[in-house]
Amino acid sequence: MKSTQQRHLIYMDDLKLIAKSEEELQKQIQTVKNFSADIHMEFGLEKCAKIAFKRGKLVHSQNLAIDINREIQEVEQGETYKYLGIEESEGVQHQQMKEILKQEYNRRLRMILKSELNARNKITAIGALAVPVLRYSSGVINWRSEEIKNIDRKTRKMLTVYKIHHPKADIDRLYVKRKEGGRGLVQIEAAYRAEVINIAE
Repeated sequence: MKSTQQRHLIYMDDLKLIAKSEEELQKQIQTVKNFSADIHMEFGLEKCAKIAFKRGKLVHSQNLAIDINREIQEVEQGETYKYLGIEESEGVQHQQMKEILKQEYNRRLRMILKSELNARNKITAIGALAVPVLRYSSGVINWRSEEIKNIDRKTRKMLTVYKIHHPKADIDRLYVKRKEGGRGLVQIEAAYRAEVINIAE
């Protein structure tokens, strides 16, 4: 009987280590190195960064040595690093990230609306490709309710410009599922609330 062997690929995009001291951080790095070696995973050092705080204030520290020839660079004053797609430093750069996320959402929205897809598929594509850009930041970026509602308003305006939504059409029906007689558009406000509740639970 011929036997078969299953092989698996595991991907780890982002990992954050938090330690009380340099010594503890080095031990954590060694643990990650050992585990990585076991599963043949490599460090993407060009995307790694180190930052140190003392009593809540950013302080200067040395780069973190991985081995003889490789090290993780320290984040300099005024610089940021990206974790789970969010720019951080002494804290999350909320206002900066809001602008970046809104620009990317609008870029994807326009790309979808300019495509040759029919109206139904455009609505589906918005939920699959554009909305996740903002949903990903739920519970991390401190969006105000009015900011979220404004994104929904601008989305409806864009749909009207591209003749996907009539300006006098019922707004509520736009967000009702298609199987229930609606258009099936994902409402940013509702998606944001759902994600925040999921995180809390």
